[in-house]
Amino acid sequence: MEISKIISGGQTGADRAALDWAIANDIPHGGWCPNGRLAEDGIIDAKYDLRETPEAEYIQRTEWDVRDSDATVIFSISPILTGGSLATEDLATAHRKPCLHISEAQSISTNAKELQLFLEEHNIGMMNVAGPRASNEPKICAFVTAILDGTCE
Repeated sequence: MEISKIISGGQTGADRAALDWAIANDIPHGGWCPNGRLAEDGIIDAKYDLRETPEAEYIQRTEWDVRDSDATVIFSISPILTGGSLATEDLATAHRKPCLHISEAQSISTNAKELQLFLEEHNIGMMNVAGPRASNEPKICAFVTAILDGTCE
Protein backbone atom coordinates (compact mmCIF):
# COMPACT_ATOMS: atom_id res chain seq x y z
CA MET A 1 0.00 0.00 0.00
CA GLU A 2 1.40 3.40 -0.99
CA ILE A 3 -0.29 5.60 1.61
CA SER A 4 1.62 8.81 2.33
CA LYS A 5 -0.57 9.79 5.29
CA ILE A 6 -3.57 8.56 7.23
CA ILE A 7 -5.92 11.15 8.62
CA SER A 8 -8.82 10.64 10.96
CA GLY A 9 -10.84 12.47 13.58
CA GLY A 10 -9.53 10.68 16.67
CA GLN A 11 -12.82 9.22 17.92
CA THR A 12 -12.69 5.80 19.59
CA GLY A 13 -13.17 2.87 17.23
CA ALA A 14 -12.30 3.05 13.53
CA ASP A 15 -10.59 6.45 13.79
CA ARG A 16 -8.19 5.47 16.56
CA ALA A 17 -7.51 2.05 15.07
CA ALA A 18 -6.31 3.72 11.86
CA LEU A 19 -4.20 6.28 13.72
CA ASP A 20 -2.67 3.57 15.93
CA TRP A 21 -1.97 1.46 12.84
CA ALA A 22 -0.26 4.42 11.15
CA ILE A 23 1.91 5.06 14.23
CA ALA A 24 2.84 1.35 14.50
CA ASN A 25 3.78 1.26 10.80
CA ASP A 26 5.71 4.56 10.72
CA ILE A 27 3.20 6.20 8.40
CA PRO A 28 2.55 9.90 8.97
CA HIS A 29 -0.83 10.63 10.48
CA GLY A 30 -2.99 13.62 11.33
CA GLY A 31 -6.37 15.12 10.79
CA TRP A 32 -8.90 17.33 12.51
CA CYS A 33 -10.59 16.75 15.84
CA PRO A 34 -13.27 18.76 17.62
CA ASN A 35 -12.28 21.80 19.64
CA GLY A 36 -11.20 20.58 23.07
CA ARG A 37 -10.01 17.27 21.52
CA LEU A 38 -13.36 15.72 22.44
CA ALA A 39 -14.16 12.03 22.01
CA GLU A 40 -16.59 9.64 23.64
CA ASP A 41 -13.94 8.56 26.17
CA GLY A 42 -12.87 12.10 27.09
CA ILE A 43 -9.90 14.07 25.77
CA ILE A 44 -8.03 12.63 22.76
CA ASP A 45 -4.45 11.76 23.72
CA ALA A 46 -1.76 14.19 22.57
CA LYS A 47 0.16 11.30 20.92
CA TYR A 48 -2.26 11.72 18.01
CA ASP A 49 -1.10 14.57 15.78
CA LEU A 50 -4.52 16.17 15.34
CA ARG A 51 -5.49 19.81 14.90
CA GLU A 52 -8.56 21.21 16.63
CA THR A 53 -11.41 22.69 14.63
CA PRO A 54 -12.85 26.02 15.81
CA GLU A 55 -16.08 24.30 16.89
CA ALA A 56 -16.62 21.34 19.23
CA GLU A 57 -19.10 19.75 16.81
CA TYR A 58 -18.10 16.39 15.37
CA ILE A 59 -19.55 17.22 11.94
CA GLN A 60 -17.05 20.05 11.36
CA ARG A 61 -14.16 17.69 12.08
CA THR A 62 -15.69 15.07 9.80
CA GLU A 63 -16.15 17.50 6.93
CA TRP A 64 -12.66 18.96 7.22
CA ASP A 65 -11.06 15.48 7.24
CA VAL A 66 -13.05 14.56 4.10
CA ARG A 67 -12.17 17.88 2.45
CA ASP A 68 -8.44 17.63 3.20
CA SER A 69 -7.93 14.02 2.08
CA ASP A 70 -7.60 12.40 -1.33
CA ALA A 71 -10.30 9.88 -0.45
CA THR A 72 -12.26 8.45 2.47
CA VAL A 73 -12.52 4.84 3.53
CA ILE A 74 -15.34 4.03 5.93
CA PHE A 75 -14.95 0.81 7.90
CA SER A 76 -17.87 -0.84 9.68
CA ILE A 77 -18.91 -4.21 10.97
CA SER A 78 -22.46 -3.62 9.75
CA PRO A 79 -23.08 -3.55 5.99
CA ILE A 80 -25.37 -0.53 6.49
CA LEU A 81 -23.97 2.89 7.36
CA THR A 82 -25.73 4.99 9.99
CA GLY A 83 -25.11 8.15 12.02
CA GLY A 84 -21.75 9.82 11.60
CA SER A 85 -20.52 7.17 9.17
CA LEU A 86 -23.45 7.85 6.85
CA ALA A 87 -22.82 11.60 7.20
CA THR A 88 -19.19 10.99 6.23
CA GLU A 89 -20.27 9.21 3.05
CA ASP A 90 -22.65 12.09 2.24
CA LEU A 91 -19.87 14.64 2.79
CA ALA A 92 -17.51 12.72 0.51
CA THR A 93 -20.18 12.83 -2.20
CA ALA A 94 -20.77 16.55 -1.61
CA HIS A 95 -17.01 17.26 -1.86
CA ARG A 96 -16.69 14.95 -4.89
CA LYS A 97 -14.11 12.80 -3.16
CA PRO A 98 -13.77 9.07 -3.74
CA CYS A 99 -15.29 7.03 -0.92
CA LEU A 100 -15.20 3.32 -0.16
CA HIS A 101 -17.28 1.51 2.44
CA ILE A 102 -15.74 -1.70 3.76
CA SER A 103 -17.83 -3.95 6.00
CA GLU A 104 -17.67 -7.37 7.59
CA ALA A 105 -20.10 -8.58 4.90
CA GLN A 106 -16.96 -9.63 2.98
CA SER A 107 -13.89 -11.52 4.13
CA ILE A 108 -10.77 -9.78 5.38
CA SER A 109 -8.81 -10.81 2.28
CA THR A 110 -11.56 -9.65 -0.12
CA ASN A 111 -11.81 -6.32 1.70
CA ALA A 112 -8.04 -5.87 1.70
CA LYS A 113 -7.92 -6.50 -2.06
CA GLU A 114 -10.83 -4.11 -2.64
CA LEU A 115 -9.06 -1.42 -0.61
CA GLN A 116 -5.81 -1.92 -2.55
CA LEU A 117 -7.63 -1.59 -5.88
CA PHE A 118 -9.43 1.54 -4.64
CA LEU A 119 -6.13 3.13 -3.58
CA GLU A 120 -4.50 2.34 -6.92
CA GLU A 121 -7.50 3.35 -9.05
CA HIS A 122 -7.79 6.76 -7.39
CA ASN A 123 -4.05 7.28 -6.79
CA ILE A 124 -4.63 7.86 -3.08
CA GLY A 125 -1.83 9.34 -1.02
CA MET A 126 -3.68 10.86 1.93
CA MET A 127 -6.43 8.54 3.13
CA ASN A 128 -9.15 9.62 5.54
CA VAL A 129 -10.39 6.75 7.70
CA ALA A 130 -13.80 6.89 9.32
CA GLY A 131 -16.33 4.55 10.88
CA PRO A 132 -18.27 3.78 14.02
CA ARG A 133 -17.06 4.56 17.49
CA ALA A 134 -16.05 1.67 19.72
CA SER A 135 -19.21 1.84 21.85
CA ASN A 136 -21.37 1.23 18.76
CA GLU A 137 -19.24 -1.53 17.22
CA PRO A 138 -16.86 -3.05 19.78
CA LYS A 139 -15.09 -5.23 17.16
CA ILE A 140 -14.31 -2.32 14.81
CA CYS A 141 -10.70 -1.74 15.96
CA ALA A 142 -9.61 -5.31 15.24
CA PHE A 143 -11.46 -5.20 11.91
CA VAL A 144 -9.74 -1.99 10.75
CA THR A 145 -6.32 -3.30 11.81
CA ALA A 146 -6.84 -6.63 10.03
CA ILE A 147 -7.84 -4.94 6.76
CA LEU A 148 -4.95 -2.47 6.85
CA ASP A 149 -2.51 -5.28 7.70
CA GLY A 150 -3.93 -7.36 4.85
CA THR A 151 -3.57 -4.53 2.38
CA CYS A 152 0.16 -4.32 3.10
CA GLU A 153 0.89 -7.97 2.43
